[in-house]
Parts: sequence; structure tokens; C-alpha cells
Amino acid sequence: MTDSAPRIHTTAGPEGTWVQLQGRWGAAELGQRAHWERVQQALRAHAAAAEQGWDLEQLQWLDHIGAQLLWTHWQRQWPAQLRATEVQRAMLQRIAHFQQPEPPRARALTLMDRVNQLGLLVLHGLDHLQHLVQLIGQLVLDGWYLLRHPRKGPWRDFSGHLYTMGATALPITALVGFLIGVVLAYLMALQLRQFGVEAFIVDILGISLIRELGPLLGAILVAGRSGSAITAQIGVMRVTEELDAMRVMGIRHGFRLVMPRAMALALAMPLISLWTTVAALAGGMLAADLTMDITAGYFMQALPDAVRVSNLVLAMGKSIVFGVLIALIGCHWGLRVEPNTQSLGAGTTASVVSSITMVIIVDAVFAIAFKDVGF
Repeated sequence: MTDSAPRIHTTAGPEGTWVQLQGRWGAAELGQRAHWERVQQALRAHAAAAEQGWDLEQLQWLDHIGAQLLWTHWQRQWPAQLRATEVQRAMLQRIAHFQQPEPPRARALTLMDRVNQLGLLVLHGLDHLQHLVQLIGQLVLDGWYLLRHPRKGPWRDFSGHLYTMGATALPITALVGFLIGVVLAYLMALQLRQFGVEAFIVDILGISLIRELGPLLGAILVAGRSGSAITAQIGVMRVTEELDAMRVMGIRHGFRLVMPRAMALALAMPLISLWTTVAALAGGMLAADLTMDITAGYFMQALPDAVRVSNLVLAMGKSIVFGVLIALIGCHWGLRVEPNTQSLGAGTTASVVSSITMVIIVDAVFAIAFKDVGF
């Protein structure tokens, strides 16, 4: 064995047992298989114990490979007794600084831990609900102020949001509504033809599209399209500190940010729902004509008798509720965005999910509360 080979000796002195390292502890020497296996075996025989010291002063060479090997063997902790030169200590300190500690093992969750997690989720949900209720209350107060001072209202913001949230949404809602109408008519034609009651397709399409699917489809599309845009717009204002600037200038967030968007969606949402319903009925009429020879003239003549006007009134009424709540949820998540891009992305995703969930829940509430209306 040459003098440069890495090796370990144990010495005993008045201060106790010392593990003395000799030779060259570098990448060139430790990269040789024979030396590596010998060093590993010697280290296993000298476990990192508190009663023994480590002497590195006799080393001919120590680089980051040898220092990393020692630091790992010491279980990422400094030994109680260490003899080393300043250069060796500096290298070991760099290894200790950049070496990430091993992540603690996750312990199994107990029943109380799961109860605590559930409690935190409930408190988190209540916090969001409280902020949403505050937005609703502020919207009512801002609306009352607008009625008393109409000339001070943010009408330019209102008209701009009405165009971006309403007019620009017409193509996609018409396309989706038309395709849904075609699909529904084709699927129902297969079933109705078996019983010879093809004429009832007018009743089924009329009730399902006018009362439920038209407003629901329109609201879901608007929630994914406009709800996310609202959150992103206000979230970017948070990141760029525009919201703080508005607060310093005395401009209320509710009056200039929340109310125009809520008003725009309250007006646009019923029109979008009606537009989606008309497109779906057009698709249903086309499919009924192609599959069951039910002409568009007969379809339009039988539709008023199959569907009462109260169904259309109910659909428009809940569309207004959909629009206001979508705007409020989008503003809620936008105002709670932290000044960083990660929070902006998470807030936008949460806004879309919350809005769509709210639309489905509110639609179910309307269906149960007004189950006797229109039949």
C-alpha cells in the first residue's frame, strides 16, 4: 500500500480514542474500487460516536469528495472532537452548508390529526364565505350609492365589461349550444322511435333546453371564460400593486372593480342564456328534421304549447343570479391573490372551480324550490 492511499488508524491518548485519517482522500484515490471498498469497510468499523475524536491533520489531501464522504458518515453532524486545518474546516463547512438535511419521515396520521385537518378546512371555507358575504353587502351599498348618484357611476367600465363578457362570448356559446341540441335530439330520437312517439321530442327538448340546459351551459361557459378573466385581471393588479395605489388614492375596490363586473354579468348572463338556448333549439330542430322528419315549422308551432312562458322567466331569473355570483366569486379570488405569480395561477384555477360548482349548486336549489313552476 502506497503512502498516498486513503487509510484510517485508531490511536489512544489521554483525551480518549482518536480516529486518524492518513493518505490522500480525493476523487482520484477514492475513485479506485480497491481503495473505495477499503475505506468503506474502515468507516463502518468506526461509527460516528460521541466518545471518539477525528483527526484530519495528517491527511495529505482532502477535496470535496472525501469531505462529502466524511460528512455523510458523521450523519450530517459535526463530531464532538475534531482536529482539522483551517482549509479542511472550510471545506467541511461548505459541504454542511449545501448538503440538504434528510427530510423527516412522515408519521402516520392519527384520528385526531384527521379531525384537526377537517377543522382547518372548515375554518378556511368559513373565511372564504365571510369574505364573499362582505362582497355581497358592499355590492348592495355600492348599488344604493349608484342609485343616488348615477352620474358618478363607472359606466365606461360597465360598458367595457358588458362587451368583453357578453358580446365576445356569443360565438362559443352558440357553437356549444347548437352541438348540444344536435346530440340530445339524436340520442332521444333513438329511444322515441322505438315507441312511436317522435312528436314528444319537442316537449323534451323544450323543457330540458329552455328550463335547465340553456342557462346551465351558458353559465358554465361564462364561469370558465369570464370568471377566470376577472380573477386574472384583479390578481395582476395585486401583483403590480395597483390595488394598493387605488386604496391610497381613496378609490374603493368594490365601487370600481366589483360592481361594474357584477352589473355587466347580471345583464349579459340572461341574454347569453337565451342565445345559447336558441342555438340549442336550432340544433335540436335540425337533428329532428334529419332523423324523424319533424319539420322546423311543426317544431316552432308545437313549442309554445309544450313549454310555458314561466319556464323562460325562471331561466332568465336564475341566469341573473348566476351572473352576479360568478362575478363576485371571480372578484373574491382576485382580491385574495398574493403578490406572486404562483398565487395568481392558483387563484385563477380556484375561481373557475368555485364558480362552476356554485352554478351547479344554485341550479339544483332553483330546481327544487321551483319544481311546481312551469308544469
